[in-house]
Amino acid sequence: MRKPWLAPIFAALTAITATGVALPASAQTPLKMAYALSANSHYGAGGEAFAKSVEASGKGRFKVQQFPNSALGGEREVIEGLQLGTIDVAILSTGATLNFVPQTGVFDIPFLMRDLTHARKVLDGKVGQDMLSEFSKRGLVALAWGEQGFRHLTNSKRPVVTAADAKGLKIRTTENQVHITAFRQIGILPTPMAWPEVATALQQGTIDGQENPLSVITSAKLSQLQKHLSLTGHVYAPAVVMISPVVYDGLPEADKKLFQEAALKAAQAMRGFVDGVEKNGVEQLRAEGMQVVTTVDRKSFEDAVAPAYAEYYKKFDKTLIESIRNTQ
Repeated sequence: MRKPWLAPIFAALTAITATGVALPASAQTPLKMAYALSANSHYGAGGEAFAKSVEASGKGRFKVQQFPNSALGGEREVIEGLQLGTIDVAILSTGATLNFVPQTGVFDIPFLMRDLTHARKVLDGKVGQDMLSEFSKRGLVALAWGEQGFRHLTNSKRPVVTAADAKGLKIRTTENQVHITAFRQIGILPTPMAWPEVATALQQGTIDGQENPLSVITSAKLSQLQKHLSLTGHVYAPAVVMISPVVYDGLPEADKKLFQEAALKAAQAMRGFVDGVEKNGVEQLRAEGMQVVTTVDRKSFEDAVAPAYAEYYKKFDKTLIESIRNTQ
């Protein structure tokens, strides 16, 4: 199904093919792009790279309007908007996508990814590319895997060095059953909550903390709301660049390729942002007043989470999990 406003664009494109006449400025197609974080975040870096690529490669035929800070709704609402065609493009976390494409939750299994190099090889390889194709079965189009980085724990109560230190903390999570299962094993009290509600909940003490990559912790200025950061690195957090099938399915093949290339540039920009934060983020947060535990007893967390793997093996293909673990 095409949006009504796309019809004159396709007619104009046909005319160009036949005559070589330049496309009139009035035929420019506006595209709404949504993401949950600020424009100065890794999502913002991805959004800007995507917009520049589309606008340049499309020779002015497309104009990407960015809506950061959940301006068009929480991530669940954004995905529904993509399905309906009320939102055209988005950068999203797998915390939201697994409610629509459950298989993506395999990437959220704690302590599965060793480091950024390992994670990127998995997503760029057959496992990751096959997973992108699963979105089409749910009426969605995923163009490329972006990145957030490894998730870490923040809280307002106490330093967390071991898994025992985290017991009893009320921690905001995404609506992600893979994460929730693991946190319960540790003794954390997981509290699923949409991102736009988190700052208020932290200020009011409704929750003790949250967990996110450094890229989110820095860009969301969580140092103003949280005292303690522990570099637990418990889960690798991908992101995904998506486009509405209402837009994508009506595009000619050349323009589909244009959007695919823009999504890859967005992914590269996000990875570059994450690399920068991994180098400088901890010192920035310390300078802003956070107390940072850099040497976490990772084994205590892995041991606490280990019983959850029996459930993960039931939920996801054990062969798939092991292929991810063994990727070199």
